[in-house]
Amino acid sequence: MKRNRGGLIVTCLIILIVGAILLWFKPWKLAEEPIKPPEAKPQPTEAAAVPELSAWLADWEWETGLADLKVMKEGLTSLQLFASYFGAADQLHFTEEFEEALPEILKLYAPVELQSLYLTIVNDQFQENGAAIQKSPELITRLMATSESRSKHVDELVAAVDRLGFGGMEIDYEQIPDADWDKVLLFYSELYQQLQAKGKALRIVLEPKVKIEELQLPEGPEYVMMAYNLYGYHSGPGPKADLAFITGLADRMKHLPGKPAMAFSVGGFDWDENGKVKALTEKQAALLLKETDSDLKRDDASGSVYFDYTAKDKLKHQVWYADEETLKQWNDTAQQAGYSKVAIWRLGELEETSLDYLKEYVTRK
Repeated sequence: MKRNRGGLIVTCLIILIVGAILLWFKPWKLAEEPIKPPEAKPQPTEAAAVPELSAWLADWEWETGLADLKVMKEGLTSLQLFASYFGAADQLHFTEEFEEALPEILKLYAPVELQSLYLTIVNDQFQENGAAIQKSPELITRLMATSESRSKHVDELVAAVDRLGFGGMEIDYEQIPDADWDKVLLFYSELYQQLQAKGKALRIVLEPKVKIEELQLPEGPEYVMMAYNLYGYHSGPGPKADLAFITGLADRMKHLPGKPAMAFSVGGFDWDENGKVKALTEKQAALLLKETDSDLKRDDASGSVYFDYTAKDKLKHQVWYADEETLKQWNDTAQQAGYSKVAIWRLGELEETSLDYLKEYVTRK
């Protein structure tokens, strides 16, 4: 009996000690401080890609373009010099303005930075009398006619960009006849191979009307889709682009190889009631707004601004143009669709607020 009674006492003591330990650690606090699972690291997506910005500088507005370039240079991944056309004999033609501008542009670039300069070739043709045919389809047909004519053209292009020491070339051939597209695709491929052999890049600009869904564009070049010309010389008043237009182009651009860029056009147009159209830079439009003391309105569908005024000749006018808020909405729409590479047509008389926005755009992560 004494041994059993002692065992009972020991058992009770053990229970009391365990209970005391449990009370000391207060396990009920676990409910107040649940263990947090490790946070999942966000995975990068295409839409979150770091923005890239390129721009064109045109020979006929090189001085104002150069002023904007001095502000924007550090934020640009590349600069396209819109400066090479064709002469009457289908040969490359450089304007006097380009020859004058080039030394001033090169002052801003160290030799190692020339890789970010591209020479843009456009199918405008100057006649012997000085008249110009813009975006000549007939020129394209002649250049692409045979393997020999294509090869001669490719050789001339490669020699030009090699002589200048630029890092790349851009082809901006527009109004391409449907019947010539098969040969143009061969030209793109042949030019890309020749440039690549010399360590140089190729960019190709495409009009919105090009049937990219049906074309087998070659891999390798960087493609740039023109997200403008919705309204312009060919139409009545309206924005150069609207958000639905940009979204639709972005969806179609899935058919392009690589990682294409989307090009936006700054500035705007002035339409009078007789249908006469005049192009305006952003600064010209803003000055006209101030001089006419007009009411500025913003279009929800495009982000563009517009105003009406009556000129001294009593004709009614309507002006549409893009400001920094317009650029923001266009860029945001493109980014939401997965396209963070943007090209700006063109430098020259951008307002300071737009320049500031573009600088901020390329520093966003």
